[in-house]
Amino acid sequence: MRNVPTGFPKGFLWGGAIAANQAEGAYDVDGKGLSVADINEFRDDIPIEKKSNFEITTQYIEEALKDKDRIFPKRWGIDFYHTYKEDLKLLAGMGLKTFRTSVAWTRIFPNGDELEPNEAGLKFYDDLFDEIIKNGMVPMITISHYEMPIHLTTAYKGWYSRELIEFFNRFCKVLFDRYHDKVKYWIIINQINLIVHESFNHLGVAEDKVDNLLEAKYQGVHNEMVACGHATKYAHDNYPDLEIGMMLCGGPTYAATSKPEDVLATVRHNQMEYFYSDVLMRGYYPGYAFRYFDDIGINIVFGEGDEEALKNTADFMSFSFYYTKICDAESYANGNEDHRNPQLDANPWGWSIDPVGLRTFLNLFYDRYQCPIYITENGVGYYDQLENGQVHDPYRIDYLRAHIEQMKEAIKDGVDLRGYYAWGPIDIVSCSSSEMSKRYGFIYVDQDDYGNGSKKRILKDSYHWYKKVIETNGEDLSFTKELSSKS
Repeated sequence: MRNVPTGFPKGFLWGGAIAANQAEGAYDVDGKGLSVADINEFRDDIPIEKKSNFEITTQYIEEALKDKDRIFPKRWGIDFYHTYKEDLKLLAGMGLKTFRTSVAWTRIFPNGDELEPNEAGLKFYDDLFDEIIKNGMVPMITISHYEMPIHLTTAYKGWYSRELIEFFNRFCKVLFDRYHDKVKYWIIINQINLIVHESFNHLGVAEDKVDNLLEAKYQGVHNEMVACGHATKYAHDNYPDLEIGMMLCGGPTYAATSKPEDVLATVRHNQMEYFYSDVLMRGYYPGYAFRYFDDIGINIVFGEGDEEALKNTADFMSFSFYYTKICDAESYANGNEDHRNPQLDANPWGWSIDPVGLRTFLNLFYDRYQCPIYITENGVGYYDQLENGQVHDPYRIDYLRAHIEQMKEAIKDGVDLRGYYAWGPIDIVSCSSSEMSKRYGFIYVDQDDYGNGSKKRILKDSYHWYKKVIETNGEDLSFTKELSSKS
């Protein structure tokens, strides 16, 4: 009889993750083109819950490209493009075993449809990946993380246009050919199931360029998944030592009550969250997806060779985990599929805190796919306060400790969990609200929502705590005044 694991396995990858569009800045340097993220506006007069859920029109895009008075914080990020050596040294000082970031599509193909890549952009990532490795960290690289060239929205229809399959695969091939010796772990699409929340950032489909926006989104995701299949085949055929992953935005939705109707509605809701991983891990469309599309009256067009391309499945699955929600039959029937769980506390942005949900999700995924799993994002945003040159963030330590404890329990359950990437180990611009004041990091960046500040990097209490967690391979999760005094 096999023994139950007692803790995290030897060689577990403790890491941190960022995205190019939220950190690099330098939006007009070395030939970079504008991306969908570069028109994410910061406005303090928009309610938090609406900052990432509105649709984008061509008029908005045109105005954003011309208006010099609006605030677009992702254009400057935290200037990681110029500070990455110093920042990576700080992250390495925490003991990170691995670091996840993305390649800005617009640095390599500024418009997205060019035939030849931009050498200056490629050289930057040569240097960045070398620096990650030099600092003792294994790079995990995301190919598409909300950085699609805006030209592919204005000249085409984002991922709704099948031309993007060819453009994206050209991008993937350039990356695999150039960096296969440096990068062994790749995620092709970040959080591929986000087609409502963050939908424009993800798919680049302007609502006034299509007749049926929901249908266009699902068609766009279909085209993305076909592109993933082609990219995975190319990597496997040419560089068999590469590991190709897929990624969801994770978090189980619970039934609001034990009523059978609520349970069934929740099952149906969750199925369409698993849909993307079912296709990319199993290689075909599940029956429930066809039933869903039929029920809501949309048609997904399969091109020649699409079904064959989808058979090229990922080597591992990964997911982000931030919160869970609940679902009931009435809300589901009315299109408001899930909502806040009143049993759980939440951060200032209304994101429920549910560590047990992480263990639940790890078990559900491992039972479903029986493959290696990586948690590629997990963390909590708060309004950190810089006082007397220090940042004390016990709430972040409490949040991460509780989630790591549940990860350990999932490993005891038999889940093959290989790595954990804390989101935003250094403060970056928020994805959903484009604000700097929503902070996740172990390292404070002295910069406000408008880009003002000294830009100085300051170690928070959580930096020293996470360093100890890594040193003990997850065994010591305690926090003491001695650690606080190091900040």
